Amino acid sequence: MPGKYDEVVQYNKLVRDGIPDKIARLGKPSAWHVVADDQEFRERLKAKLLEEADEFLEVGTADELADLLEVIDAIAAHCGLDREDVARLQAEKRQKYGGFDKRIILEWS
Repeated sequence: MPGKYDEVVQYNKLVRDGIPDKIARLGKPSAWHVVADDQEFRERLKAKLLEEADEFLEVGTADELADLLEVIDAIAAHCGLDREDVARLQAEKRQKYGGFDKRIILEWS
């Protein structure tokens, strides 16, 4: 008789820190490793950013937006950027160029 977790799903992607513990609490086997190389981590963050952006665009929920913001925060931290500094720059750019509230499409210039 096959076991409850006989089917193995390959992910090979960056996951939140608590995911291995959650899987272990469920009694499921898993394999994972910690990325030591900065270049690989940067690439994994890029892939995760695209994954989470796609998920948000597909479903559009606050939950998915929270996941996207978590990846953005991880990228900022990895690049040595402070979220308050980034928020200040965002406010300055909004002040100088505006936001996207008016839904303007530039057709040509």
